[in-house]
Amino acid sequence: MKEKQNTIGRRNFLKTIGAAGLGSVLASKGAIAGSNQSNAEDKTQKPKYPQVSRRKLGKTGVKIPCLSLGTNRLDNQVVLKNTLQWGVSYWDTGNLYVGGNSEISIGKFLSKNPDLRKKLFISTKAMRARTLADVEKSLATSLKRMNIKYIDLYYGGHMLSDPAQLTDELRQWARSAKERKLIKFFGFSTHSNMAQVLAAAAKLDWIDAILTLYNFRLRHDAKMQAAIEACHKAGIGLIAMKTQGLQMKTKEDEKLAEHFLQRGFTEGQAKIKAVLQDKRFSSACVGMNKTGILKQNIAAVLDKTKLTAADMAVFKEYAKATCAGYCAGCADICNAALPDTPYVSDIMRYLMYYNSYGEQAEARRLFAQVPTNVRNKLLSMDYSLAEARCPQRLPIRELVAEAVSKLA
Repeated sequence: MKEKQNTIGRRNFLKTIGAAGLGSVLASKGAIAGSNQSNAEDKTQKPKYPQVSRRKLGKTGVKIPCLSLGTNRLDNQVVLKNTLQWGVSYWDTGNLYVGGNSEISIGKFLSKNPDLRKKLFISTKAMRARTLADVEKSLATSLKRMNIKYIDLYYGGHMLSDPAQLTDELRQWARSAKERKLIKFFGFSTHSNMAQVLAAAAKLDWIDAILTLYNFRLRHDAKMQAAIEACHKAGIGLIAMKTQGLQMKTKEDEKLAEHFLQRGFTEGQAKIKAVLQDKRFSSACVGMNKTGILKQNIAAVLDKTKLTAADMAVFKEYAKATCAGYCAGCADICNAALPDTPYVSDIMRYLMYYNSYGEQAEARRLFAQVPTNVRNKLLSMDYSLAEARCPQRLPIRELVAEAVSKLA
């Protein structure tokens, strides 16, 4: 009976958020998490709103909010302001997000509120940087756009998919950037071949943090789990992105949503909880371009209810039932089977942006960057070997054809 009452209470709690505002609702429900709002918070000043809890970022000695603001679709000043009310002071951006407007928006905000810089932990990325000169130029551009003197965490490697990209030259550049006080910490992001790249990084002593694709679907991937554990033991801070593990909508999604609504959560809230119950991760970086989305995710983090073993079993069964619609980012397998078209994993990701994230324009823009000679032969390729080797058993030929139809 008590569990049922708690479930009803959480469901009503989530419904109330939109009408009454998160701060007042959480205060009345007693769902108050950690009290530290930022690294430089005046401890004598009590926050007006409940604050998300903070976790250590590997061996850096810094604590960051367990929920971080992903700004890949954000140039909204109101959302930036609202994040700080609940202690979501870790903002993740990139030099090409929203065509550069994400960083510009942060710069405008800090120009109006310069005292807030010391409360923030800002990360950005050297996107499309192919040389160290590109990385250096990208960093200078990001600093200028955001009107700041340093980056807290700089991802000088973006979308790394090959351990060979972690070169000694990149290590030397990272050390130089720190010595020049342009960055505090250095790391990279990875969307594909994550296990291999993470495992390689764990053997290095100059990687401070990694932003990696991670969600409920990868909890049972043995290689990924071993790589995560290696990084954790090495003191590398881990931040999860793409936490929702989205794919094409199916009837299985309805069953998943209904299960977690009965538990008092939305499906998306439960997915964030599943990631954060893995204490090896310092934060879940989630795209939040609207205040309503921000409030829902904060509510999920502040609510102390743990997902049960039964909940995790539901996630596992759902992942198994829908695996044929989700690319797990193991690009090395596709690339080995399709050496003439080493873009299939990327194309799967672009199609996911189109179908599941509603980012049609961005998906088309990215697809257009695939070399013309590759795009011209996508429909004539033999994908049978890649399909046979794919751990997810994806119908790669069908998905490529769908991508060409929607994105070309």
